[in-house]
Amino acid sequence: MSGSAIPGTTPAPATSAGTAPQRGTEEGAWWRGAAIYQVYLRSFADGNGDGIGDLAGLRARLPYLAELGADAIWLNPWYPSPMADGGYDVADYRDIDPVFGTLAEAEKLIEEAHSLGIRTIIDIVPNHGSVEQEWFVRALAAGPGSPERERFWFRDGRGGLPPNDWRSIFGGPAWTRVADGQWYLHLFDPGQPDFNWDAPEVVAEFHDVLRFWLDRGVDGIRIDSAALIVKDFDSPTGADGDLDGVHEIYRGWRRITDSYEGRILIGEVWLPDQERFARYLRPDEMHTAFNFDFLGRAWDARELRASIELTLATHVPIGAPPTWVLSNHDVPRPVTRYGRRVTSFSHADRRDGAPSDAVLGERRARAAALLALALPGSAYVYQGEELGLPEVDDIPGELRQDPIWTRSGRTVPGRDGCRVPLPWSGQEPPFGFGTGEPWLPQPASWKDLTAEAQAADPGSMLNLYRRALRIRRAELGDGVLRWLEAGADVLAFTRESGLACVVNLGPDPVRLPPHGAVLLSSGPLDGDRLPADTAVWLRTG
Repeated sequence: MSGSAIPGTTPAPATSAGTAPQRGTEEGAWWRGAAIYQVYLRSFADGNGDGIGDLAGLRARLPYLAELGADAIWLNPWYPSPMADGGYDVADYRDIDPVFGTLAEAEKLIEEAHSLGIRTIIDIVPNHGSVEQEWFVRALAAGPGSPERERFWFRDGRGGLPPNDWRSIFGGPAWTRVADGQWYLHLFDPGQPDFNWDAPEVVAEFHDVLRFWLDRGVDGIRIDSAALIVKDFDSPTGADGDLDGVHEIYRGWRRITDSYEGRILIGEVWLPDQERFARYLRPDEMHTAFNFDFLGRAWDARELRASIELTLATHVPIGAPPTWVLSNHDVPRPVTRYGRRVTSFSHADRRDGAPSDAVLGERRARAAALLALALPGSAYVYQGEELGLPEVDDIPGELRQDPIWTRSGRTVPGRDGCRVPLPWSGQEPPFGFGTGEPWLPQPASWKDLTAEAQAADPGSMLNLYRRALRIRRAELGDGVLRWLEAGADVLAFTRESGLACVVNLGPDPVRLPPHGAVLLSSGPLDGDRLPADTAVWLRTG
């Protein structure tokens, strides 16, 4: 099917704050200022009544995403999978899991989204596959020393011990022993054996997978766990990743992507070192990468400004656009996170179940949305973020499906709380998600948070996002940020369109700067004063 450019999503050419080197035809490309909506397919909309979201449900809801103002959608893995880790254990990279639909439906989705001005980004998982993948099944049958085993990391142990002491990111050992006595590496779940990227067959296989999906019209590839794929067995922990060899691999991917007009690579790169992070964004590697530093900062003006300035300083010198993310399928939802006493986030300290002030959390989440959407670059919105959904902390243990829950000995609840199926309409579960019982239970209190209820409420979170994304498409996206003088607890900056964003993160109201009009506010204003935990967009020019 055709993957030609679609109308209505290209922002005006500009550079990020400061002077950036030009990157040829990339300057002003659609992805530099896009608003990208993340679809966790299993929980978005159920079209066949089995309690699991699917392509039929997503296709039926595309008009909702168009009305919201999404320039693109990013879908988590939709491939055949035994679902040891929510589909990130891929058994076949060239097909669709039957629970979601068919390959023909996926092609239809891409076409229908394009007709609405929405591009499609898919996940590709290069670090690991599935124990049910044909390659791994053959490797088990072939035995030690075989070419089939060279596609993975099979090693002899140390007596009855694993080859080394590496630990899985999900908890427990990073090695599993097979019947013939060898061990295979899995930095995540035992159902996710790591590929050996030293093997030419692995490189060639993923080149072919890229072409398979680009030929079907996908507009972007999000690369899961991008920094982990090259291994150093002298390292005390395999989870460090970020070895120099990864960059030549992604240069090969970039050459393929560049042979298709308007397509992009997006990296999931969790790195505390921003200089090393920037290496993935060089002009011959990835187009963008997720900005997890911003997501993990506390609700504090100094912290957030430091993150914004660090992000711009990292991206500007190489001409790469920043990305801004408040949530995704792996982290606690903003309404809950910002309502806690400690609002910063890390995987090592998730604070699952910690008390959260719902009113405070919603007020801050609304302000955070206007802050993130006003910054230069592209922005991601995780499904349900636009509805102000809270984290669901009280899912019964027997219903939890995240492997973190089982691998931790049922001590860490995991990520299911941000993956509960969306509420669309009605007064009781399943809230229009489908006709069957949802795969995770929805709280009865969500009756006031459905898309239907919020569409009718001018002051709802949904309508805040709709208005913000409409203004953003017209005036924001890629471009320049200039800071305004403000108090220690205030973030204030202007964009080249004359729009100013002011966010009060302190406890007391502050006076608004001179302006011609109020375009949008996250909450009620107090005359010419901006209340605590509130953001406003002003017309200044």
